[in-house]
Parts: sequence; structure tokens; C-alpha cells
Amino acid sequence: MSRFDSYINTAEKLIGTFKGERPFAVYLKNFFSANKKYGSQDRRSITALCYNYFRIGFAGPGIPFREKILIATFLCETAPSELMENLKPEWNKKISGTLKEKLAVTGPEFLLSDIFPFYKELSGGIERTGFCKSFLIQPDLFLRIRPHTRVSVLKKLARSKLAWNMKGEDCVQLTNSDKVEDLFIIDKEVVVQDYNSQKVLDYLKNGSLLTKSQKDNLKPDLAIWDTCAASGGKSILLNDLFNIKIDLTVSDIRANIILILHRRFKKAGIKEYKYFITDITSPDFNPGDSGFDLVVCDAPCTGSGTWGRTPEQLCYFEESSIREYSTLQKRIIGGSMPHLKQGGLFIYITCSVFKQENEMISEYITEKFNCSLLEQQLLKGYDKKADNMFTAVFRKL
Repeated sequence: MSRFDSYINTAEKLIGTFKGERPFAVYLKNFFSANKKYGSQDRRSITALCYNYFRIGFAGPGIPFREKILIATFLCETAPSELMENLKPEWNKKISGTLKEKLAVTGPEFLLSDIFPFYKELSGGIERTGFCKSFLIQPDLFLRIRPHTRVSVLKKLARSKLAWNMKGEDCVQLTNSDKVEDLFIIDKEVVVQDYNSQKVLDYLKNGSLLTKSQKDNLKPDLAIWDTCAASGGKSILLNDLFNIKIDLTVSDIRANIILILHRRFKKAGIKEYKYFITDITSPDFNPGDSGFDLVVCDAPCTGSGTWGRTPEQLCYFEESSIREYSTLQKRIIGGSMPHLKQGGLFIYITCSVFKQENEMISEYITEKFNCSLLEQQLLKGYDKKADNMFTAVFRKL
């Protein structure tokens, strides 16, 4: 048996024993730590085979594992390899071709549209074929340049050997394998933040956060609450968006993630903020503030808009989770909205592609909480090697 056959056998074992209960990257790390016989090349080859397999999702259900993983590698890779030359030489010659040319080779049992079978649940505006194609390509890495660091960051990029592109004024696009931590002080100079994640608060750039009466009676600090702050990426973005001092409050249900937020805020230079760890859905929840001018709710969701980065989550996804998350989102909104001032803004965000978590929640907010929908966007990333996001902005009447 060749080492390439051994790679496939190991990948089959790993995929067969993985249950989807944790990130596959963590599962792989633990496996290789317990099995020291695998060298660096072995680990890279096995890892690539596994992720390629996950990238084709639910397609080819009747195809035997060995053939299926070779199909996945053929479709996901673009350069000839020793593995493909040994196991599928006729495909190796065509691996640099277009996806259309490759699909003509794989046969009728493999259908691109089967990669993602939950198309009936998709938000409006998502083109199914393009979305399915995106799973075969690993998304890129994006950085957001922080205020006052643009000149130094661009100089560092120019001196580096990295292949990079600017996507607008402050967004840098790189390959996912680039070691940006060797070049920048992360969170001080740049923030690692997906392209569309950088755009979810763009509405605030037009200066219409406050009503006229609020502007006339503006207090020095703008009261902002980031309800599901996680590690603080949106809060750092909020801090960078405003030219005035903000009275920032952050919260999350997870104590460990708030510890990460504290470390990031320190590096980002954010010193004045309030925080609490709580379950917003609890009946006795109280944020300890009389009212906020702005509430940002980056709600827990299926994460389906980011599955290009974690394709194993697609393979182990159960459709019933959509409704479960939708129910949770409504409860979090219900716990947050009473603490928003009349005339204040509520920004709802998900990294989901499902309408039950997006447009239907938007309708729920409008109907349930006497809010006016000001803007709603599905930020498509599948055609940009980026994540897919949803954002909706409301004014409380």
C-alpha cells in the first residue's frame, strides 16, 4: 500500500469517527498530538483530504468514500499533485481546468447543486449555483486597518512579500495562509475581520444615528450596548467609527470569551467600557442602564454564512437547528429591546444565509417592537471569497 493510500485510509478513519461536536481543526490537532508518527507532510496531506471531502457537502451520497474524496480533491485543488498523479493520473492532467471542465469528468452521480441541500431555506438574493461553487474554495483572509495606522500598515505591506489587495479604503485582502501576526500588532494596527463583517455597521457612517431632538440634547457620551459581544470585534469597529466619545457597554453569556475581549480591548487601546456576563433571555435580566442610544445585536446563529471556512459544519448540520436559533434570536431581542431609548437604533446582525434567521426576524422586530426598518441587507460573500452576512437597522418609535 502506498503512502497515498494510507493518507486516504487515515482521512476515512478521521471523518468516520468525527461527530461534529467541536471544530474539526481541534479534533485533528488532538489526533496528531496522540499519533506522533505523522510527519509535517503527512499531516498537511491528510488535513487537505479531509477538508476537501467536507467541502463537497452532501453531494455524491452514493459514491464510495475513496472515489468521493478523490472527486473532492480534484474539484477543490487547482495544481497537479503527487497524490493525484499516483491515484488518479488522468484527472491530475486536468486539475488546472475550469470547474465546468472538471464537472464534465466526475460523472453524473456528482451534482454540484447537492453540496448544499437546504436551498428552500435560503434568504432572498442568494444564487444557488454560485453559492454551492463557493464551498469548493477556501475564503480569503481580511484585515481592517485601524484609524491613524493606515500609512504605516501600507508601508509594511509594500515591504512584505505577501500578495495583497485593497478592498476599499481600509480593507486588505490576503490569502488564508498568510502569517499576518508576524507583520502587524493585531488589534492595535489592524483587526482580523472578514470583508462583510467590516461592513455590517456601514449605516452608521451616514451620520443618522441620532434624531434631531437627540442631537439638540446630545450628552457628551453616546450610550452603546453590544449585546452579544463575543471577543469584541464589532465593539472595536464601533469605537473606530465614531469621532465622539462613546459610553460603551459589552455583554456575553460566556465568561471565557469576555476574558478574550478584555485582552483585545487592551491592545486596541479601549480603556473605558462597562461589561457584564449574563443570559439576556433570563426573566430577571437587567443591564443596569436606563437606556441606550444604540443597541447592536450580533446574534448567535447557525453560522451558515461562514461554512466556507468551517465546511465540516455543513456536513453535520441538522435543519431543525434553524428554528432553534430563530427562537433564541427572538428571545435575545426581547431581552434587549426594552433597554433601547425611544428614537434609538437597533442593529441586528447574523452570519447566516437562512431567511428564518434573517428576513423573518426582521419582520418580527418591526411587528413586535414598534420599530421602523431603515435598512436591510444580505451581504453576499460567496462571490468575493468572503463570509455571507445579514444586517438590518431599526429605529425605535
